[in-house]
Amino acid sequence: MAVDHSNDGRRRLGALLRDLAEGSAELVRGEVRLARLELGGATTAAAKGTVYSALGGVLLLLGTLAVFTGLILLIGDQWLPRDMYWLGALLIALIAGGVAAWLAQRGRRALSPSALAPHETVATLKEDKEWLKQRLTSGATSS
Repeated sequence: MAVDHSNDGRRRLGALLRDLAEGSAELVRGEVRLARLELGGATTAAAKGTVYSALGGVLLLLGTLAVFTGLILLIGDQWLPRDMYWLGALLIALIAGGVAAWLAQRGRRALSPSALAPHETVATLKEDKEWLKQRLTSGATSS
């Protein structure tokens, strides 16, 4: 096989650069395709997880309502005079309302800005700032 040395390798360099550009473009297109596939899979998984969580929440709500109904009937049959089921329902509603208010208060407190602030990170950054300030001042006086 004969090698053509008449162009000083310029044609080969141009071909190499063109191949590099085409290969780079194909690589980027391939990466974009891969990212789309991965994001599609993640989106599908997130959608399935959301549906399962929502169905679980609905079933939990229905189960809780069934338990409350059973408690109302138990209270009405065992501890209250005849036809006073409304009082049993009122007692259960007051207890459930109290628990719900307590949980809402705890949730609001847990989501407050002061509870979510990164206190340790802020303290560490302040320490780093002081350390850097000391190093800069000591370095300026020792030089």
